[in-house]
Amino acid sequence: MTGHLFKEQFTHKESQCTIISDQQKAIQAAVESIKRNYIELELYVRANPKFLYTLTPIPTPDKPLVAKLMAEAARKADVGPMAAVAGTIADLAVEEMKRVGCEVAVVEDGGEISASSNRPVDVAVAAGEEPLSKRFGFRLTEFPIGVATSSGRFSHALSFGDAEAAIVFCKDATLADAAATAVGNVVKGKDAKAGIQAGLIRGLSIEGVEGVLILYKGQVGTAGKIPQIIKVEP
Repeated sequence: MTGHLFKEQFTHKESQCTIISDQQKAIQAAVESIKRNYIELELYVRANPKFLYTLTPIPTPDKPLVAKLMAEAARKADVGPMAAVAGTIADLAVEEMKRVGCEVAVVEDGGEISASSNRPVDVAVAAGEEPLSKRFGFRLTEFPIGVATSSGRFSHALSFGDAEAAIVFCKDATLADAAATAVGNVVKGKDAKAGIQAGLIRGLSIEGVEGVLILYKGQVGTAGKIPQIIKVEP
């Protein structure tokens, strides 16, 4: 990205966010959005505890919006709604940023990225201590975009697979987050190629998924539309 940009690290509850914009007031709008949506989600979960622990889709509530979006994405990806929480928080923050009139709105929440920008955005891939971690990334040029990563090796999020990284690209981070979980769950087994192929097929079977990249046992597989891959200096 070129030109003067504001960047802020923000931690709230389970979210560890990096927020980038061309306007300081947009960053504040994102912070307020994250706080507000956490409150709404916590109140909803208190009244509907199954939402928090189920690993399968549940009926979509009408409100709050954060829970509704999570449940819709979970239904498409056939996972539990909490698989989409970080991506949804990021998407809603970006929407709030755009409302104040900024041209660059990027929110990264624990590795899930929601971005809307009038200039390219470069992102790095983190995969724990794996050799390729933070050595490569993507140049995002088409917006809006959501990028999400699931890992069975280094992430604190639940995964039933063993992928170093299962990365999904969608128009929004909500679906990308849920879909990355679904993809990561099936990448396993001694045969790396078979594990990767299973993940790629699973990813492209989800409506709205545009591209998938899987890193497993040191091998890489891609399917669909992937942004330009770039080298990242560690």
